[in-house]
Amino acid sequence: MNLLRSEMLSKANPSLVVGLSRFFKTGTGQYGEGDKFLGIKVPVTREVVKKCWNQTGFDELEECIRSEYHELRLAALLTLVQIFAHARKDTLLQQRCIDFYLSHMPLINNWDLVDLSCYELLGNWLLERDRSLLYAMAREGLTIWEQRIAIVSTMQFIRHGQIDDTYAIADIFLEKSKTLHDLLQKAVGWLLREAGKRDEDRLKHYLKLNGSRMPRTMLRYVIEKFPPEERSTILKAY
Repeated sequence: MNLLRSEMLSKANPSLVVGLSRFFKTGTGQYGEGDKFLGIKVPVTREVVKKCWNQTGFDELEECIRSEYHELRLAALLTLVQIFAHARKDTLLQQRCIDFYLSHMPLINNWDLVDLSCYELLGNWLLERDRSLLYAMAREGLTIWEQRIAIVSTMQFIRHGQIDDTYAIADIFLEKSKTLHDLLQKAVGWLLREAGKRDEDRLKHYLKLNGSRMPRTMLRYVIEKFPPEERSTILKAY
């Protein structure tokens, strides 16, 4: 029996389906078009994962990640995060987690699925490894989700005081800023803002060099925590 799946299905709340479907933009032409929901909020999913992760194998994860239901895919990813984290020095098991993640990227198809998994998995895995994969995903990712994984994964580097990759990958996105999807603008702006918490002077210097070519949404996310007067000055300048 797939305990993770059955526990998640038991938490379904039909009264929440319409609201979640609207929030995650599942309408025609929207980024989450066609996705289906059970009506389970993230804290509830986390509780289920906490209960079930150590009784869930890769076969069960496979069943959940391939579900038509958004929440089951999220549960699979959060469970994978737990398996990876508890593997600690079991490099083979961690490698298996990463391989599973990368081979199922087409199913990681909304911003929450990306943001709640990628830096805990790829970000952690790449802390002491070559990071060219992220650069390739930023340049050549087939979907906005693959590209978002590239920049959001750098959150783990930032948390360890390593901010160079965030700026370098942001540069890749700035090269295609005129066609950059809103969700990528937001992600790049958010991660630059986080990098700025580590080195504010570097962020401000980066803005002086690149603010004029930043899409408006990205710029607003970068300076969101600046003092109001400084924010206003920057927006008028660029």
